[in-house]
Amino acid sequence: MKKLGIIVVVLLVTQALHAQKWGYIDATYILKMMPEYDEVQQELDKVSQQWQEEIAGMRTDVQSMYDAYQAEEVLLTEEMKQERLAAIKEKEEASQAYHRKVFGYEGLFFLKKKELLKPVQDKLFDAVEKIAKDKRLELVFDKSGDYAIIYSNPVHDYTDFVLEELGLGDNNDVIE
Repeated sequence: MKKLGIIVVVLLVTQALHAQKWGYIDATYILKMMPEYDEVQQELDKVSQQWQEEIAGMRTDVQSMYDAYQAEEVLLTEEMKQERLAAIKEKEEASQAYHRKVFGYEGLFFLKKKELLKPVQDKLFDAVEKIAKDKRLELVFDKSGDYAIIYSNPVHDYTDFVLEELGLGDNNDVIE
C-alpha cells in the first residue's frame, strides 16, 4: 500500500512538471538593442573617464612630489627628508583610498551604474513579465548568464516577443 502511495505522488509530481510552460530570453542581447542602455553605457563611460583622470592627476602629483624630493635630497636634512617622504606616502595612500572608494567593491562607480541601469532593467523586467503572463509561462530563464542553460530548443526563445513589446523588434519579423 505504501508503494502505491509513493507511485501516485511521483506520477502527480511528474504530471505537474510536464504541465508547466517555460521559456527563455537573452537579456544581454535585449539590453544591447535598447537605446536607453546605450545612453547609460555612454554616461558610465563619461563618469568613469572623469574619475580616472582625477585619480591619474593625483598619481601625477605624487610622482611630482617624489621627483622633487629626489632632486633636492642631497640638500635636505634628515628631518626634512623624513617629512617629505611622509607627505609623499600620505598623498599616495590618499590616492589609493580614493581609487578604492570610486572603483572598489560597491564603490561610487558601482552605485552610479546601479542607479543608471535600474530604470532600463525595470523596463525589461516589466516587458518580460507581460510576455510571460500573455504566453502563460511559468518560468522565464535568462540564457545570457554564465551557463544558465546549456541546451535550449529555440522554440522556447521569447527574446523577439520582448523586443517587440519594447518597440524594438524588426518590422520584417513575423511573430506567430
